[in-house]
Amino acid sequence: MNKILNYLVRGIMITSVCLSIQAVAADVKPAGAEGQISIDVPVTLKAANVVFNMDHVALNGDLPIGMKYMELLNKKMKADKTSGKIIGIFHGPAAYMTLNDQAYNANRKVTTGNPYKGLVEGLIASGIQIEECAVSMKGNNWTNKDLLPGVKVNTGAIGRLIQLTQEGYVQIQP
Repeated sequence: MNKILNYLVRGIMITSVCLSIQAVAADVKPAGAEGQISIDVPVTLKAANVVFNMDHVALNGDLPIGMKYMELLNKKMKADKTSGKIIGIFHGPAAYMTLNDQAYNANRKVTTGNPYKGLVEGLIASGIQIEECAVSMKGNNWTNKDLLPGVKVNTGAIGRLIQLTQEGYVQIQP
């Protein structure tokens, strides 16, 4: 079972890299075309259940890398007709990313509103399940009304990650 899980993790990681490449070079040419990327090992997944462990803030400029990878993987899975589910679990230092504008402003001591709101709403609208950790919420004195619409609350991120791993989900740590 561990061997299968390792292969699946590698496949997902390769898919993530390939997705990043596709975003930059969508027009892949046959092997040997000068200045182009040629794919020697195509990755096509029949099924994939993936959980993104969003426990820290990792940005490329102002863009959260984990959210972008969720979006890219979701598009790739739909294009390839890959069955499965993507779940993003926010907790710890990244927990604030799921807050509504008022709670975000209070937590971050700004008046701009949540700049990640559109990304989170888009992920949810595309079918990705976004979850917030109740332990992180308690530690920050947040309630469900402080979250963006559609964000689900789990009992605790660590237990949820263990649960999903036991159910066969592959964990991505952006």
